[in-house]
Amino acid sequence: MDRRSVLKNAGIAGVLAAAAAPAVHAQPVVRWRIASSFPKSLDTIYGSAEVFAQSIKAMSGGKFEVSVHQAGELMPAFNVVDGVQNGTVEMAHTAPYYFFGKNEVFAIGGAIPFGMNSRQLTSWMVDGNGSKLMTEFYAKYNIVPLPGGNTGAQMGGWFRKEVKSTEDIKGLKFRVGGFAGKVLEKLGAVPQNIPAGEIYQSLEKGTIDAAEWIGPYDDLKLGLNKVAPFYYYPGWWEGSLNLSFYINDKAFNSLTNEQKALVKSAAYEAHVTTQARYDARNPGALKQLVAAKAKVLPFPQTVMDASFKATMELYASLDNSNPDWKKIYADYRNFQRDQILWFRFAESRFDNFMSAQKM
Repeated sequence: MDRRSVLKNAGIAGVLAAAAAPAVHAQPVVRWRIASSFPKSLDTIYGSAEVFAQSIKAMSGGKFEVSVHQAGELMPAFNVVDGVQNGTVEMAHTAPYYFFGKNEVFAIGGAIPFGMNSRQLTSWMVDGNGSKLMTEFYAKYNIVPLPGGNTGAQMGGWFRKEVKSTEDIKGLKFRVGGFAGKVLEKLGAVPQNIPAGEIYQSLEKGTIDAAEWIGPYDDLKLGLNKVAPFYYYPGWWEGSLNLSFYINDKAFNSLTNEQKALVKSAAYEAHVTTQARYDARNPGALKQLVAAKAKVLPFPQTVMDASFKATMELYASLDNSNPDWKKIYADYRNFQRDQILWFRFAESRFDNFMSAQKM
């Protein structure tokens, strides 16, 4: 065979091989935005969205980029659900109970008074019916929900005057997150829903008489101890706060299965990281607040009892007026009853013993 024939045959073989090989296309970079309900200065709660963005970029090799925008940058803190629902942004990171005015069920996705603690709530969401029920509910708002962190049990907030009985709650202008205001109204308080960045100024000017945010680490950053000396506990309206990533359903469904898996993995990393940060940082911050002369006090038993009674009355009323609430809350409460039983025998007994020891 001569040289010309060899080259000719090799050329034909190359063409055939190229035709048979699958075409390789560079996958375009996905670029999303997260509208946060929180200021960037609160590195724990705002930081949850940053953890999400860093994680998904790393896992995708830079092919899935998410920019995080603090409250007010793309839209006001309390407009982020509308932004996701309308497709203005692909994602939001927020506290679900801010939007209980749309439907009280939003609060169940975040925190309800005398609800589950952080481990119990995560358990309901991950291994109980929580995720299924809430996903079905949020579909009405074009939202796909994913866990976005948990603060753990919160403090009861900062008060300009001491609270000795339920009489001291009456007429109190109280900045309190979302759904808890419905209970406090029954006790005579005047709830105010104010974004984090405006709390200090409102307390300082006397526009409000008391305010709760989350706990020692964030409260210290906000400087709330400088304008209200009495620091109460526990925040019975938030035995834990489950933060959420809300994703526009069209944006989520446009992703490949691999990309959807990355989104879910990044959300769970942010969820775990956020709770770990709060648990790690709150003790030191509480010590600093005490050293700065904050008066840390428990709510009187009469206030706790009256709050619990008012809460149960509210839930009974919602069972009669809101079918979505009745369905989801029934599952939530049954799960919580079993969790309380288990924690009573193991976790609570152990924690109570350890808190009495000198170490």
